[in-house]
Amino acid sequence: MSFDLVSLGEVMLRLAAPPPQRLEQAVSLDVQIGGSEANVAAACARLGLRTAFISAFPAAHAWADRAVRELTGHGVDCAGVLRPAGARMGLYFLEYGMAPRPVRILYDRRDSAMSRLQPDDVDWTCLRGARLLHLSGITPALGENLRAVIRRAVREAAAAGVGLSMDVNYRSRLWTPKEARDFLVEVLPAARHLFVGADDAETVFDLRGAPEIVLAGLRTLAPQATIALTLGEEGAAVLDAGTVWRPRKRYTVSVVDRVGAGDAFAAGFLWALLTGRGPQAAVDAATALAALKCTIWGDIALVGRAELEELMASDSTEIRR
Repeated sequence: MSFDLVSLGEVMLRLAAPPPQRLEQAVSLDVQIGGSEANVAAACARLGLRTAFISAFPAAHAWADRAVRELTGHGVDCAGVLRPAGARMGLYFLEYGMAPRPVRILYDRRDSAMSRLQPDDVDWTCLRGARLLHLSGITPALGENLRAVIRRAVREAAAAGVGLSMDVNYRSRLWTPKEARDFLVEVLPAARHLFVGADDAETVFDLRGAPEIVLAGLRTLAPQATIALTLGEEGAAVLDAGTVWRPRKRYTVSVVDRVGAGDAFAAGFLWALLTGRGPQAAVDAATALAALKCTIWGDIALVGRAELEELMASDSTEIRR
């Protein structure tokens, strides 16, 4: 079977204190699954694309079984998920602060099944028949072996004529800006799509200023890519074939959970392009899906194509009967 999109990365259990409690107060934790690349695959599958996921979950593990069931339920093919014995599943703990207290995330992922993955462990067959490979800067930050996995994935994609999508997704607790920059400059020349937040562009690549200036700097790193620069509350700016595109709509959002909004942006963008829409439609779909995701608890944008297109076509929030 060929896929529209294949993603590769780690899925962890997400354990959240009920807002606005602090983790030290919580007597119960809400359990979800989450992982940047899996979030993109699941959101794209819910919009109607054929997607697959490459990862490693522990064998004979109830939470890993749940993760596979949930991703499969969203429409993601999980045949590429390895299940090694003697491993564990990574965790992250989430605390939602009320302003001015920020959202805080604590990771516990050392020695997870994914952290042990080697390039030769992966069956790359599903990638060779895909249209697009989606990666993020989180996975190579987890260790030298996973940098080797990402390098191999990029080579496999290039050899098969599969496009590369990369989300910088810098994590300061995993590696330094220099380590991230040194690795990313290796792979970005092959990227067809690049997603980067304005903060990450400044931290990792020392690019700052007006969006057009930052986009021009990113163009030197990813000369073949359509580049989406996300700007937080200011929206986004997308550079494609020398033209900068901005979303035609901005949404007033009542935020329930903004974790995963960047993944939703990438998913909406890639969905639009893979279904034959142009860059303007892509940035519009990305903006709308990210806004919807912020109203949904959990990492994954639980949104279907009809709901996304309805929001893009109308600003009404009246009750749907």
